[in-house]
Amino acid sequence: QVQLVESGGGLVQTGGSLRLSCVASGRPLSRYGMGWFRQAPGKEREFVAAISKSGCSTYYADSVKGRFTISRDNAKNTVYLQMNSLTPEDTAIYYCAADNMGYSSAPSAYDYWGQGTQVTVSS
Repeated sequence: QVQLVESGGGLVQTGGSLRLSCVASGRPLSRYGMGWFRQAPGKEREFVAAISKSGCSTYYADSVKGRFTISRDNAKNTVYLQMNSLTPEDTAIYYCAADNMGYSSAPSAYDYWGQGTQVTVSS
């Protein structure tokens, strides 16, 4: 079993940037495809970005494409989400998740989840 801990959230103004980190423990991160999801108040959890086990392939939601970048450092057991040009619509709790099989945009495909980190973008 792998444990995931997110960090890096906070309050930022429109147009600002944040970098989220997700540190894995318990098992090597390289065993898992990784994803970032977010959930705003009153809304369902939605896919943000995913990355393959090796880091060679990435996949983004249309709403963040060109603004967010997912990356990973397997030696550090860490996956990142660089978020630029933030807008109030990006306000949500952001979760990282680990997928035993690969990487996917479907929350149901993921086996392990972190507790989340709050991102708030002010207008």
